Amino acid sequence: MLDYKKICLWTTSDVAEWMEQNNFHSYIKLFTVEHGIDGKALMMLTEDDLRNPPLSLRVLGDIKHLMICLKELKSYVNTPPMSCHLNGPAKAVQFRTIHGNSDEFPIHDNPDHHSLTIQSTDEWHYERQTAKYLKPEFHKLLFSYIYMFIVFILNAFVVAIVHDRTPDREKYPPLPDLFLDNLPLIPWAFPACEVAAFILISILLVVVFLHKHRFIILRRIFALMGTVYLLRCVTMLITSLSVPEVHLKCEPKTVGSFWSKVHRAQAIWSGFGLSVQGIRTCGDYMFSGHTVVVTLSNFFITEYTPRKIPLLHVISWVLNLFGLFFILASHEHYSIDVFVAFYISSRLFLYYHSLANNRVLRQPDCKRTRIWFPLFSYFESSVNCIVPNEYEWPHSAILRYIQQRRNLCHHLDIK
Repeated sequence: MLDYKKICLWTTSDVAEWMEQNNFHSYIKLFTVEHGIDGKALMMLTEDDLRNPPLSLRVLGDIKHLMICLKELKSYVNTPPMSCHLNGPAKAVQFRTIHGNSDEFPIHDNPDHHSLTIQSTDEWHYERQTAKYLKPEFHKLLFSYIYMFIVFILNAFVVAIVHDRTPDREKYPPLPDLFLDNLPLIPWAFPACEVAAFILISILLVVVFLHKHRFIILRRIFALMGTVYLLRCVTMLITSLSVPEVHLKCEPKTVGSFWSKVHRAQAIWSGFGLSVQGIRTCGDYMFSGHTVVVTLSNFFITEYTPRKIPLLHVISWVLNLFGLFFILASHEHYSIDVFVAFYISSRLFLYYHSLANNRVLRQPDCKRTRIWFPLFSYFESSVNCIVPNEYEWPHSAILRYIQQRRNLCHHLDIK
């Protein structure tokens, strides 16, 4: 495995391995065999070196992608003072930072001091953190959808089980609750919450439909939804809470067979667990699934839309908060159900995106990430930057894919 902390000690074989990992297969012989580029030489390459003899790369896309990878590679040199000795100590090339962390800024030649100085520029920060092209990886999208689909089926079956385990109202009255005891019941509040959820989901679908990197966003939606609902299955099974309000009407409990529970789970799943679809189950309190949906929808909308549209973000947050209020006002859930659901959904969203945006999978100690977050490691292994908020009509993506295939075939014919 390549040691990114000692790039300057890389041999030509290490450089070949790095190029193989970044899909520069056609240039491995040119760089490592014909020109003997090792780690030291690799760190000194500039875009002019790639364009001009003796390398003379002719494919613009390859030049740009190679420079992006080289800049990211240089960002790993972040432990000053670290030096790459070219021809003895007198000509040491030192990597040092000015105004902050070295992995945030570009590296340029400093001929007066035989060093590479990392300069602080906002333009470089955005260029390094975002990419011109991110692979859609349809197989990962399909896997994430299957994962969420299976979890939703499991969730419906667990709801059917906990419904039959709901404590008897006469023996176990509603628990004391700070909000429910002081908030009057609003009969139409729960349908209003589902209307707010429908509006948020509709906005999110439009955002995903128009986003250039729609498949990566969909993959993240499926992964996070599946993970949160899987955790919900566990919490519902562990403890059965009493019904939070005496007015709630629960469907009769199923007696006996396993297949009766399967039939009820099928009804819950096909109706998406919505009261407007006639689904009236009890016992699935810890934690609120409606809160999960409105919260994750809000966070995805605000993450993948530009900050230049503050009104959209305000509307999204208002719908989210009103959705939570309507759940409490309907007395369908305890306050702790809503609080825990909001906390878990928002934290998982932020943790997931913090890891993805900080290129944790590219760090030398990424083994811990793969052990503790295997699904994250799989889904985000090829995304080494912040997903930029760029928009296009879906047919443009199809045309771009066709053009890329043509360029690739033309490139192979030339060689």
